[in-house]
Amino acid sequence: MLCFRQKKMLFFAFSLMISSVLLSQNNASDSNDFWRHVRFGGGIGLSFGDGFFSGTLAPSAIYEFNDQFALGVGLNGTYNKQKDFYKSTVFGGSLIGLFNPIQEIQLSAEFEELNVNRKWEDRLGIEDENYWYPALFIGAGFRSSNVAIGIRYDVLYDRDKSIYADPWAPFVRVYF
Repeated sequence: MLCFRQKKMLFFAFSLMISSVLLSQNNASDSNDFWRHVRFGGGIGLSFGDGFFSGTLAPSAIYEFNDQFALGVGLNGTYNKQKDFYKSTVFGGSLIGLFNPIQEIQLSAEFEELNVNRKWEDRLGIEDENYWYPALFIGAGFRSSNVAIGIRYDVLYDRDKSIYADPWAPFVRVYF
């Protein structure tokens, strides 16, 4: 596991990389050209079982600077409820950078900041929680046209605070 100093250095290196991509772009483009480079996507999740329900809505948009680089933003809203146990709401946003060294390979870095609000059933004696949780995902995947499938790793993963069960997570990205 990376120490805090290593995590800060990794985040600084990622920010520097994204900044250099942004600054190297031609500023002479007109506003109509801007919208030709914007792609929209996101995720919808629905899960239910024996007394459990979870729903997620996560829209996002990216700006493709060229065939190799894209940068975007996203929103995330999730509601979970386990009957007679807990309910939670999670809201937040993310910044994502995508790099395609070749057309079929997509590398990504995504910083996500989520507000987690968990309310436990009174009879459990567990205190309610409300906190912000940061995540920094580094990922790699296979890309075909506007779909990418791969895996990502949260380098800031905290087992006690994360809303994710594991630092490793598969992903499917679709942008139109």
